[in-house]
Amino acid sequence: MRIGIVPCLNSSLGGVYQYSVTMLDALNDSTDGECQDDLVLFVSEVQHSVLARLREPAWSVMALEPPGRQRVDALRRIVGEGPHREAWRWVRGRLSRPRRDYPDPDTILFRRDVSDVLRDARIDFVVYPYPNRLSFEAGIPYVMAIHDLQHRLQPEFPEVSSNGEREWREYYFRNGSRYATLLLADSEVGKEDILNLYGSYGVTADRIKVLPFLPASYLAADVSERERQRVRKAYRLPARYIFYPAQFWPHKNHINIVRAVGLLKRQYQLTIPMVFAGWHSGDIRERVFRDVMVLAARLGLQDNIQYLGYVADDDMSALYAEAAALVMPTFFGPTNIPVLEAWAYGCPVLTSAIRGIREQVQDAAMLVDPRSCEAIADGIYQLWTDERLRADLSERGRRRLAAYTPEDYRRTLRQILAEAKARVSSEPRRIPVR
Repeated sequence: MRIGIVPCLNSSLGGVYQYSVTMLDALNDSTDGECQDDLVLFVSEVQHSVLARLREPAWSVMALEPPGRQRVDALRRIVGEGPHREAWRWVRGRLSRPRRDYPDPDTILFRRDVSDVLRDARIDFVVYPYPNRLSFEAGIPYVMAIHDLQHRLQPEFPEVSSNGEREWREYYFRNGSRYATLLLADSEVGKEDILNLYGSYGVTADRIKVLPFLPASYLAADVSERERQRVRKAYRLPARYIFYPAQFWPHKNHINIVRAVGLLKRQYQLTIPMVFAGWHSGDIRERVFRDVMVLAARLGLQDNIQYLGYVADDDMSALYAEAAALVMPTFFGPTNIPVLEAWAYGCPVLTSAIRGIREQVQDAAMLVDPRSCEAIADGIYQLWTDERLRADLSERGRRRLAAYTPEDYRRTLRQILAEAKARVSSEPRRIPVR
């Protein structure tokens, strides 16, 4: 069969970018005698390094959308994702055909242009490693990943609900779920969420396949002392630090980390450097970033925070390897990639005692209530002062990570694609086409 892949190769989008690159690398490895299909990669970023690794002749690379639409999507990538997309929607309304700001989730806006591209390329079905409206708007069978449904589970967070974000997400997820050949979930908890929220639209358990996350495939297998020193010097890192690579969305909970470190300074006169990495562009993230920095200054912690901004892929391995701990008290799951990345480098983990994450980490992380700065402070204190605890969590993390290997991921992905091929060959078309 001819299988299309539509990845996200925009590194500013964090987890969906990492997931896309990991899937492409796994499929590329499978082309060495394991995969007999033709793989067609539809991209707009033709210079991305992952493209140079693709093995010929199994792969071909094409553009999915017409040039005019690609220019509009380039503007979207510059503006970014999230509720601050209101400005993007204003531009989109003037550069492309009209769209309602608040779509009817039960009315599909069919994309004949994209459908024609896929049909002309003789694509049998498409794999979308992240939620993409083209999946159902193009009318071609597809497999699509759903990473979280927080717009339904925690709509109080503005990044998933305000300024039409909730309505657009519902349009994506409701239709993406109901018309998919197969869906990908990161965990059994993620599968349960999809069934609970979209089972009434015809989604059944047999159509949801669990494909757990791996650490980002671009991370180094090992970090030399020379590389550690290079990164330390490049970023002028403190001798010890806690690390958190995350964009400044409210749900990432940077604010409670700062409160917790301030509490430790008051109670124990303990100075703990914090190293943050990640974008803060856009209205919501800019506001969160400003609030974090203002709070740090008020608590006398401005010298404790080192903000690195966007960090190149090549530098991330050493940042994890040198950190005293990953501190990630996020409100969102079900599971998270940075936890796995920290485990890969023996970095002990503090994260949230919430559904999904509890199942992901089991006994290989310190779990705290993300709403309690006192609980976060207590966890940081233990990790900072107890070498035996850090060593124990580091070892548990390595064992936990070793229980699911890249080969396990490739094998599971091949099985999913084999089932998708069988379903596409034997089932009637699921997507209504106008």
